[in-house]
Amino acid sequence: MSNKPVFMATHPRACSTAFERVFMTRRKSLATIHEPFGDAYYFGPERMGARFENDEKSREESGFADSTYNSVLDRIEGEAAQGKRVFIKDITYYLVPPEKQQAHLAPSLHQLHKRGVGTDSNISSSEGSNAAAVLGGYRTSSPTPTEPDNPTVVPRDILERFHFTFLIRHPRYAIPSYYRCCIPPLVERTHFSPFMPCEAGYDELRTLFDYCKGTGLVGPAVCGQGEGAAKAAPGEVEICVVDADDLLDDPEGILRQYCDSIGLDFTKQMLEWDSEEAHEFAKEQFEKWDGFHDDAIYSKDLKPRKHKRQPKSDEELYSEWVEKYGQEAADTIKQTVEDNVETYEYLKQFAIKL
Repeated sequence: MSNKPVFMATHPRACSTAFERVFMTRRKSLATIHEPFGDAYYFGPERMGARFENDEKSREESGFADSTYNSVLDRIEGEAAQGKRVFIKDITYYLVPPEKQQAHLAPSLHQLHKRGVGTDSNISSSEGSNAAAVLGGYRTSSPTPTEPDNPTVVPRDILERFHFTFLIRHPRYAIPSYYRCCIPPLVERTHFSPFMPCEAGYDELRTLFDYCKGTGLVGPAVCGQGEGAAKAAPGEVEICVVDADDLLDDPEGILRQYCDSIGLDFTKQMLEWDSEEAHEFAKEQFEKWDGFHDDAIYSKDLKPRKHKRQPKSDEELYSEWVEKYGQEAADTIKQTVEDNVETYEYLKQFAIKL
């Protein structure tokens, strides 16, 4: 089993913080890091996200205005140097450029290559590239280099250091949950206004998944596909996808298979965290994204839902959205859900089965 840092890739509002709280119970052996690459994506000099592009005040007040992709990696390596295995939950679009733009290496990471760290053999550059500029192709005409087929801003040799797994949730649940964070009253805390459909994150999640699967970062064995499924070869990372609603229906069953896949022993104590120390630690971990994680912060455990979610028709869901948010908002939610269902269903076929 690999002892690489586990990188749980997801999209927004995928029940991911409850998942993180499970691993926060293993603080003696695991260092959990909550969405570190968002610091660089939204606030730092290499930022790709447009949300705070014209809001210098918010970027400065975040405390991450100087964060680069390299400084985030330095933090991860620093945690690993303490002797614990690192568990990272992060949103995939922090690594994959928005709007299907070509990925150029983050300048701070390209500089590592220029100093001889890693290998340049598969990096192609363009005339006039400027590694000191903000991310090439997004807000500058002087792009940093690209790597063939790599859809991220992180060099391949760095991606190879991580054990990738994936968390999904049906967009009919994830999108309304995310929308709620972008309107009053929660927006007063989150400051994520307006709702931006491009932040749904499903396309970027599939892009990273397909790259990992197609180039051997994960697979070909698939975790949790039942008896008779192919097992991972020594040194191989299984394709491992967790559906958040399956997790809520059978936390122990899903987590036993997931932990086995990442090389971690599962204990039932991981499903309970009702102590003052545990709650304070969670608050510290989630405080930079105020308003998004209240349910997880104030939770005490992860138990199976008493009643499995009963599927509702598209018409019933749309009616609920109209009642809660108004018709214009409901139309936006409906369209965003429809735009991402195909990707969810594609990834679902690889999910751990109950």
